[in-house]
Amino acid sequence: TDVLCCVIFVIVILGYIVLGTVAWLHGDPRKVVYPTDSYGQFCGQQGTPNANKAILFYFNILQCANPTVLINLQCPTTQLCVSKCPDRFATYIDMQYNYRRNKSYWDYYKLFCNGIFIFSLFFAVPSVLQRCFPDFITRNGTLTVANKTSFKDGHGKIRSEVGVKIFEDYASSWFWILIGLVISMLVSLIFILLLRFTAGVLFWMVIFGVIAAVGYGIWHCYWEYSSLKGKPDSDITISDIGFQTDFRVYLQLSQTWLIFMISLAVIEAIIILVLIFLRNRVRIAIALLKEGSKAIGCIMSTLFYPIITFLLLALCIAYWAVTAVFLASSGDAVYKVMSTLPDCKYTNLTCDPETFSQSNVTKLCPGSQCTFAFYGGESLYHRYIFVLQLCNLLVFLWLVNFTIALGQCTLAGAFASYYWALRKPADIPPCPLASSFGRALRYHTGSLAFGALILSIVQFIRIILEYLDHKLKGAHNAFTRFLLCCLKCCFWCLEHFIKFMNRNAYIMISIYGKNFCASARDAFFLLMRNVMRVAVLDKVTDFLLFLGKLLISGSIIILCIWCNRICVIQEEVPSLNYYWVPLLTVIFGSYMIAHGFFNVYAMCVDTLFLCFLLDLEKNDGSATRPYYMGSSLRAILNKKNKRPEEKKKHSFVL
Repeated sequence: TDVLCCVIFVIVILGYIVLGTVAWLHGDPRKVVYPTDSYGQFCGQQGTPNANKAILFYFNILQCANPTVLINLQCPTTQLCVSKCPDRFATYIDMQYNYRRNKSYWDYYKLFCNGIFIFSLFFAVPSVLQRCFPDFITRNGTLTVANKTSFKDGHGKIRSEVGVKIFEDYASSWFWILIGLVISMLVSLIFILLLRFTAGVLFWMVIFGVIAAVGYGIWHCYWEYSSLKGKPDSDITISDIGFQTDFRVYLQLSQTWLIFMISLAVIEAIIILVLIFLRNRVRIAIALLKEGSKAIGCIMSTLFYPIITFLLLALCIAYWAVTAVFLASSGDAVYKVMSTLPDCKYTNLTCDPETFSQSNVTKLCPGSQCTFAFYGGESLYHRYIFVLQLCNLLVFLWLVNFTIALGQCTLAGAFASYYWALRKPADIPPCPLASSFGRALRYHTGSLAFGALILSIVQFIRIILEYLDHKLKGAHNAFTRFLLCCLKCCFWCLEHFIKFMNRNAYIMISIYGKNFCASARDAFFLLMRNVMRVAVLDKVTDFLLFLGKLLISGSIIILCIWCNRICVIQEEVPSLNYYWVPLLTVIFGSYMIAHGFFNVYAMCVDTLFLCFLLDLEKNDGSATRPYYMGSSLRAILNKKNKRPEEKKKHSFVL
């Protein structure tokens, strides 16, 4: 399907390989491997003043955490090539004090000064990847930097290193964090398998809980309204007092509680009416969730397919990053102003490091540096470096979206083979996931590439809009900012709509094997014919899966607290500075693991739902066109399959 797009996709991949090769030939690998100082000179390069200085030293490595690093890919601090890393700690004020007592105190630190810049902070550091980093050493079970846990700032005050303590907590508790993440993976797996039995109970419990909570809110608002009704000054309207920064003022008005009560009553009525008139659709959604658990139980390998997607995405990201770095390292050194001040108007402007110290920039933007930024040139190739970088980004987005589309189509094909098996699991073909993966690559590469290209173009436009928005931050044209904001909003909505349509188009491709446009059209009209069922299923599924993620994260929290109170385990738990460090790490990690498992589950439910709608439209329950849905779905819809012998008996009577 979509052979032309398949051919174009293959040609683009070959061109992408050529682009990477050209970037490798023109870029200097040393610029990627070896460190460069603030003047763009290689550390350790023969024939330069840095010949015997092969290690890069950051004057204040803490500045590398500045947000501007993400834009410029350079730390806004002086970088100097040195022969060895310093093994002593000092501050500028502290050194001035010691210099007055001993003139030779400066001799050691002269090795790490370039005569122009004054350092602010030195860490004792070892050499890692030819760069100086903080020297973390464990002394008597305590993590230290340069054999210290706190430092004098030169004014007599002691500064403890919070980052050091956090690093120490990670170093002491990484094994327990790993155990927590493994447990969260097992809990996610068990939760999905048990969802077939608990989906209905869980959903109705939450629904009735929400109804009860809203009902209590109505009663409380009525009680507050009644108690305030007879009090003086409580009958003043909200419009009379106007806008108040202290919102407690509004709570002293009876009108406020009346508005709350009416709003909650309307919400309660809407929930009850929806449950009354859409109860069958809610029951269908719950039955499909249970059926999804059965499908995953029969095809357990689908839960581990995201690992393949992750590896392919890692390959795409690595190739894009290497190509981008080699393109950026082609040409001569270009220097730009780097400043830690957010309102410096000279930031990112080209500068000359030889004359920068005499310019007004250092006065208007204190602490700014003229730092090496990138490599450029005047040749035809160098003139189009920016265009090549844009091509690199567009193809990268295309490959990433194709990888995601391949995973969605593969999972959809596997779950569709489960649904269209009349006798489950006896009629399910062997190795459904591997077979679906082979079909997607062999027959539908063009269709997947077509859908991925449409999405990539929209994402590419969004990135350009974000870039323009960043450039126009200081603009005073309100209309331009308004127009740009509207465009960003429209393309954000368009991207999410295309993602939704692509997802359903890939499911139809896996079922019927048609091209992308035909599959997208069929999926769109199929969903529009069943728009209420789509809305109910989408919200019920999202709600239950979100609840499951919270449940897994909450259970991990309870487990961590419970284990910490057990005496046997408590003896093994390391002493930590901040117990919230590993706890938050485990909570975030467990939520992301649950999100990965539930993405497969959501794809399963979406596939079964489209198959269910097609089943209702194409089949009538006869022997020649039986329903493929499960018995629970047939019972909800009052549908049943006629047995072959029943048809023969009926024909004989006629």
